[in-house]
Amino acid sequence: MREVILLKLGEIALKGLNRRSFEDVLIKNIKRRLRDAGEFTVTSRQSTIYVEPLGDGTDMDLAEERCARVFGVVSYTRAGAAEKNLDKIQEQAAEYLREELEEARSFKVECRRSDKKFPYQSPEISAQVGGYLLERYPHLQVDVHHPDLEVRVEVREQSAFVHANARPGAGGIPVGAGGKGLVLISGGLDSPVAAWTMAKRGLALTAVHFASPPYTSELAHDKVVRLLRKVSQYAGRIKLVTVELTHLQEEIRDRCPEDLGTVILRRYMLRAAQQVAEQEGCQCLITGESLGQVASQTLQAIACTDAVAEMPVFRPLIGADKAEIVQLARRIDTFDTSIEPYEDCCTIFTPRHPRTKPTLEMVERGEQAIDGKMLLAEAMQNLQTAHISAY
Repeated sequence: MREVILLKLGEIALKGLNRRSFEDVLIKNIKRRLRDAGEFTVTSRQSTIYVEPLGDGTDMDLAEERCARVFGVVSYTRAGAAEKNLDKIQEQAAEYLREELEEARSFKVECRRSDKKFPYQSPEISAQVGGYLLERYPHLQVDVHHPDLEVRVEVREQSAFVHANARPGAGGIPVGAGGKGLVLISGGLDSPVAAWTMAKRGLALTAVHFASPPYTSELAHDKVVRLLRKVSQYAGRIKLVTVELTHLQEEIRDRCPEDLGTVILRRYMLRAAQQVAEQEGCQCLITGESLGQVASQTLQAIACTDAVAEMPVFRPLIGADKAEIVQLARRIDTFDTSIEPYEDCCTIFTPRHPRTKPTLEMVERGEQAIDGKMLLAEAMQNLQTAHISAY
């Protein structure tokens, strides 16, 4: 029995003259994800991507799992292919969906006839297939409103396909179709979710992580790697650049006004991230900040931080509350890793009473207590890099 995976396009189908370029990126991403699942052909026809196995050495379960996490796919399903002959379609429906039909109590048949040369119209195909299934599975009843099982028949140019209900895909647009962004990644809940959110909008990701040994440990760094590996299931391979800020943080702690320490640190993180972004060819920065969540994420503090930025800073979670962020973290399987109790550099040297409404003037004056340019240059001299991939 010939089996394929059908991937349905979402907003890509609305891209007009640019649609083909989005589809090309999507097909490349799918092929890359399927490399260790066997040999497949991946083609696009009529707003559907066809993933067809070549030979017997393919792992369809693994291929389906991988396709489910590819951004740009709104839904997916495995389908049995049949000749474009009504008798063959009926037989395929009865055999390919045997398990589902035996377990269901009610069903309906929906048909889409893309090939208008096929001699039967969609209602006729639905009626004929439905009648055949009732004969083969007499325990079933037809329920057109709330069936246990929807049997779907698609008559397309080359073949007919039979499948059950499609499952939701990852949605969004293909990674790489929207440019390249640098995400500031910590070990917390927010930044991995922010990274996933922007990858969903087509950004290829590079990540920068700030470490402060010995105040932060290798376990904390390993936690970040594991979080990025989770994100990379959707976003593809991610380059991780680690910047050590120990000396800079100590100088901020010892010389700058304590209540402004976090905001000053955030400004230097943004400066460092911008340098990494320029080196890596990224066009924007991404952070996991949510308005008002902590003292450094008030409107005034964010304005002071952004004053040093020379490229767009995207904050996809800016209007999300913690419950919404937790829900997304659970969905993408980063929650349990994020709550592991390892320190990151944002949580060390925390001021006892951070200023929540700083002005740019007072922050710039506070920064004058250190030689920030020298300290930043020192931090940027010993970058560590790694390439993170889920597969």
